[in-house]
Amino acid sequence: MANQVTKDTIIMDVLKMNSGTAKFFFEIGMHCLGCPSASGESIAEACAVHGEDADALIARINAFLAEAE
Repeated sequence: MANQVTKDTIIMDVLKMNSGTAKFFFEIGMHCLGCPSASGESIAEACAVHGEDADALIARINAFLAEAE
């Protein structure tokens, strides 16, 4: 799997891998993907702020990226 994310992956880098990943962030209430914080925030940091499970989000994104390859 070439494209995989971890807790340390920056959200903007996830979106650059595949813009279709935006839906996963929107689904859990992260609607500020274009804001400056998203440019430098890791998945773990964003999930902590939004009270979400980073491991669950990462699993969904990695499954999506694997299917997209």
